[in-house]
Amino acid sequence: MKNENPLLGKSYDFALEIVRLYKSIVASKSEYVLSKQMLRSGTSIGANISEANGAISTADFSAKISIAYKESLEVKYWLSLLKDSDYVTKGIANKLIAQADELSKIMFSILKTTKRAK
Repeated sequence: MKNENPLLGKSYDFALEIVRLYKSIVASKSEYVLSKQMLRSGTSIGANISEANGAISTADFSAKISIAYKESLEVKYWLSLLKDSDYVTKGIANKLIAQADELSKIMFSILKTTKRAK
């Protein structure tokens, strides 16, 4: 999975960290609502990038990357909320927010390039 392309590899690694964090929050804090939203959006990024790799048209590709981009913005919201409500330490949250930011920037660049190519 990771060798297919760098963005897919980064998003897969990010998803693994999100899954591990989710398991930790559920086990240690018994928090299920906010962390489930984080899990959903954090793992959806890579799933949509993976789907984009199999796109049958440029429009299909752009749509999937756009969804992944929006999910990367959403996961930052949930991570910030978990941080500010003391379910996640600032260090862990800020690290993951920075990773989501990196993914966002890459996808935004891809979307701009794809838009110009039309």
